[in-house]
Amino acid sequence: MTTATTPAAYAESLFGLEGRLAAVTGASRGIGLAIADCLAAAGADIIAVGSGRPGGDDEVREAVEARGRKLIAVTADLADREQVAALAADLAARDVDILVNNAGTIRRAPATMHSDEEFDHVVDVNLRSTFVLSREVGRTMVERGSGKIVNTASVLSFQGGVTVPGYTSSKSAVTGLTKALANEWADKGVNVNAVAPGYVATANTHDLRADPERSRAILDRIPAGRWAEAADIAGAVLFLCSRAADYVHGAVLPVDGGWLAR
Repeated sequence: MTTATTPAAYAESLFGLEGRLAAVTGASRGIGLAIADCLAAAGADIIAVGSGRPGGDDEVREAVEARGRKLIAVTADLADREQVAALAADLAARDVDILVNNAGTIRRAPATMHSDEEFDHVVDVNLRSTFVLSREVGRTMVERGSGKIVNTASVLSFQGGVTVPGYTSSKSAVTGLTKALANEWADKGVNVNAVAPGYVATANTHDLRADPERSRAILDRIPAGRWAEAADIAGAVLFLCSRAADYVHGAVLPVDGGWLAR
């Protein structure tokens, strides 16, 4: 930083996303909505990929446009392979600068009762769509010589969890995919990284939070002493999407209140 550069201007140069186009999957609620809002606040225009949940587009549109940024709303079922392929082609044609593969799903059942259909559905949404979108959008980034891809992993990328074999398997694979793509694309100007959220107060954790005994056991394990908010994850994603992370490749950043350190 030179003496002519103010601290605010220097911070803006590191974390500002003015002129960037960011695609965020699962953007209609929870962590995805917070990420879209955060990236828009940093200056990016947003392609919000949602599942078509009634009213979902309205919420993210209101948030992004309140930041003075443009929003393009796209609907796709990420468990449907044809829709994923169409979405990938659409995003690849738009010269996306930032891709956040955030959409995810979970099915809870003991392994002996976890059906093939449940396992396949979770893997298709959490892993396969992440690969297909990264491959197609990543190809354009490699050709351009720049781009940021951030995947959403989980603390269960490092642990087994209980009654979530499909989810744990898919999120463990997301960390491997992140590293594999980083190895191939780091020298092409493309950063591929991931965040690994801990226990976040979203719809996916409603049942856990509604169970007093389970919720207390989780809170007792978290050094920070609270469930994460979606905005906690969004801030980490902003870092990985910014110039401040230009030399960060293949990282999986836990955002877990210290859960994995316990």
